[in-house]
Amino acid sequence: MKIYFDVLTYLLITLIIFFGHSEDLLGTTLLSRPLVLAPLVGGALGDWHQGIVIGASLELIFMGNIKVGAAIPPDVVTGGVLGTAFAIMSGKGVGIALALAIPISILAEMLLSALFVARSVLNKSFSRHAGVGDWRGVQRLHVLSGFAKPLLMAVVGFLALQLGAGVMKAFLDRIPAWVNTGLQVAGNLLPALGFALLMNLLFHKRVAPYFFLGFLLAAYLKLPLIAIGGLGVIIAFLVTQEKPKPAVEEEEASSEYERGSPANDRTPALNKRDLRRIFWRSMLLEANFNFETWQNTGFAFAILPVLKKFYPSKESMSAALQRHLQLFNTSTYGCTLILGLTAAMEEQNSRDPEFDAESIDSVKLGLMGPLAGVFDSLFWGTLKIIAAGVGTSLALKGNGLGVVLFILLFNVPHLLLRYRLTFIGYKAGTRFLMQLSKNNVMDRLKEGAAILGLMVVGAMPATLMNIHTPLSFGEGAGLQGVLDQIVPALLPLGLTFLTYYFIKRGVKTTVLLLGLLALGFLGSILHWII
Repeated sequence: MKIYFDVLTYLLITLIIFFGHSEDLLGTTLLSRPLVLAPLVGGALGDWHQGIVIGASLELIFMGNIKVGAAIPPDVVTGGVLGTAFAIMSGKGVGIALALAIPISILAEMLLSALFVARSVLNKSFSRHAGVGDWRGVQRLHVLSGFAKPLLMAVVGFLALQLGAGVMKAFLDRIPAWVNTGLQVAGNLLPALGFALLMNLLFHKRVAPYFFLGFLLAAYLKLPLIAIGGLGVIIAFLVTQEKPKPAVEEEEASSEYERGSPANDRTPALNKRDLRRIFWRSMLLEANFNFETWQNTGFAFAILPVLKKFYPSKESMSAALQRHLQLFNTSTYGCTLILGLTAAMEEQNSRDPEFDAESIDSVKLGLMGPLAGVFDSLFWGTLKIIAAGVGTSLALKGNGLGVVLFILLFNVPHLLLRYRLTFIGYKAGTRFLMQLSKNNVMDRLKEGAAILGLMVVGAMPATLMNIHTPLSFGEGAGLQGVLDQIVPALLPLGLTFLTYYFIKRGVKTTVLLLGLLALGFLGSILHWII
C-alpha cells in the first residue's frame, strides 16, 4: 500500500514540476516561483505550513533570479520543488531545503540551456512551413516545442524522486544537528544575492539615494514593505512629473495628434474579438524561446489571427510568415503594444500596394529594445519586488495569504495592462509611440519604476534578512549591540553591498551562491554568525 502511496505522491510532485515549467505557456505570470510551488509540494506531502515557509525562504534567495536576454539563471522550479520535497520527506526543514535546492537548480539549468540550443534546430522546420504559407504547421510546431520543456523536466523530476527519494532520506537522516543549524544560518545569508541582483538591474547614480531612503525607513522607522512601496509610488510620481506646457502648445499638439491618428484615417478591419485573440496568444510568446532567433515564433504565433484575415492566399501568407520569423526579443509584459502596432501596419500593407512592408520589421526591431528596458524595469524591477516583499513577509510566518497576495499584486496589473496595450497599439498606431517619445513618457516611466523598485529593495535587507553576530568585546559588550547603535541592520546591508560588488566585478551567480552558503556555514561553526 505504501508503494502505491509513494508513487501517487511522486506523480503529484511531478505534476507540480510540469505546471511550474509551463510558465512559458502561461504568459510569464510568476506561477513558477518557489513562493507558489513550494506550498503545493507541502500540500501534496501533507504539510502546507512547512511548504509555505520553505517557499518564502527560497523566494528570498532567488528573488533576483530572472531570465534577461540569453542569460539563463538557475532553474528554481526543479530545484525548489525537489529541494522542498526532500526536506519535508526527511523532516529536516528549511535549512536542508535551501542546501538541496541550489545544486539541483544549477544542474537543471544545464539541461535547460541544452534545450534552448537544441530548439534552434527547429528554425529550419519553421522556415520550411513559412515558405509554403503553411500557418498551421508554424502554429503546431510552436505549441509542441512549448510543451517539450515541461515534459522533459517532469520526467527528470519523477526519476529523481523515484530513484533518489529513499537514498536522499537515508542520507539526510544521518546529518547531525550542528550541520542542520549551519545550513539554516547559511540560508539567512543567501537572500543577499537576490537583493544584489535586483540592485544590478536598477542601481545607478541618479536614483541610488532612494535605495538608502528605503533602508532607513525600514531600519529606523520599522515601516512595513507595503507602506514603503506606497510612499515610493508617491515620490516617483512627484519626481517624474513633467513641467506643464503652455496651453496653446498643448492644444496644437493635441489637434495635430488627432488629425494624424491612424484611428481617424481608416475604418478598423480588426474587431475586439480579433485583438483579444492576439492578447491570449501573446501568453505563448516564449514557448519556443531559443538562442538563435529568441521569441520570433512566439510573435508569429500571436499575430496569426491578423495574418489569416488579411492574407488569404498562400503567397501572401508565406511572405507575412517569413517576415515575422526574423529575430525578435522584448519584454513579455510589453509585447502586446508591438503586436497591436504590427497588426495596424499589416492591415495597411494588405490595403495599400505601395506600402513598404520592410517598415514593419523596422518598427519591430526599433521598439523591442526600448520597450524591453521600460517594461523589464517596471515589472521585474518594481512590481515583482513589491509583490514578493509583501508575499514573503507573510509567508515566512506560515501565512498562506502571502502566496495569494503575491500572485494578485503582480498579475492583476500585469494582465490588465497587457490587455489594454493590445488595443492601444492597434488603435493609435505608430503615432502613439511618437507622442510618448516626444513627451519623454518612456524615460520618466523608467525612472519612476527605478525609484520605486530601489526603495523597496533598500528596505528588504532590514526587513527580510535575519543576520546577527554573537561576538563580544569582553563581558557585556556585544558587537551586535554596537553595530545596532551605529546603524540597525548593518550586517544585512553590508553583505548585500558586498555581493553587489562581486556581481559588478563579473563573478558568476553560481559562485556567489556557493560562496554565501560556505560563509554562513563556517560562520555558524565558528560562532561568528547566528
